[in-house]
Amino acid sequence: MTEPFLKWAGGKRWLANSNQLPRPATFERYIEPFLGGAAIFFHLRPEQAILSDINSELIELYCVIRDHPEDLMGLMRTHHDAHSQDYYYEVRASIPEAAIERAARTMYLNRTCWNGLYRVNLKGVFNVPIGTKSTVVFDHDDFAGISERLRAAEIRCCDFEETVSEAQQGDFLFVDPPYTVRHNMNGFIKYNENLFSWNDQIRLRDAVADAIERGAAVVVTNADHDSVRELYEDVCDYRSVARASVLASETARRGQTTEALFSANI
Repeated sequence: MTEPFLKWAGGKRWLANSNQLPRPATFERYIEPFLGGAAIFFHLRPEQAILSDINSELIELYCVIRDHPEDLMGLMRTHHDAHSQDYYYEVRASIPEAAIERAARTMYLNRTCWNGLYRVNLKGVFNVPIGTKSTVVFDHDDFAGISERLRAAEIRCCDFEETVSEAQQGDFLFVDPPYTVRHNMNGFIKYNENLFSWNDQIRLRDAVADAIERGAAVVVTNADHDSVRELYEDVCDYRSVARASVLASETARRGQTTEALFSANI
């Protein structure tokens, strides 16, 4: 089975590999407006899909691995052979002109930065420090298989609302936004507030409600917080799902946490 090729903070590989994901018995098209690592897409292997994200670097990488998997692997091997602390920061500071080189840079930084975190400063510059992982190319990498799977999808760089607005009866809409809450907390959620505000959460809820009215099967994951549960209480069914926390910098500090899962028309 084709696996996600990116590490992604907040990714849903754990959900794909659990029995906690509700899904319709059948659906014609899969729609995901916050693409990230695409764990659910690769797990479900839909025959038709719309995949989108507002992150242009991420979407460019997906398009390149779909269209030029062998060339991308060649560049990744070059990064693998050259990897070091100095090389990481040299690549991080660079802005390649060619799309395939930018895509290789994005993947290289993802695989070698701290915890697979994608974070930019106020100027939009990626600023995550180097992590502890040094492997850039893995034995199990199957770029050709990923390319084949992605050919089933339309891949877009756009705001979530544009994508969600297309969901209708016969579609399975999976929504995994950045986790923000009404009264902001700290850590990663505080960082997300710079990118995805509470007003965006409200706008998303409204778009999801409209998709449900059109008959789409919907699953939304989000922070398991009072404000978020209240946001969706008249829109979707709610359940709390358990998962391991992986954002702490030290393994010993990682424990169990919960996330909210909302669903409708399933």
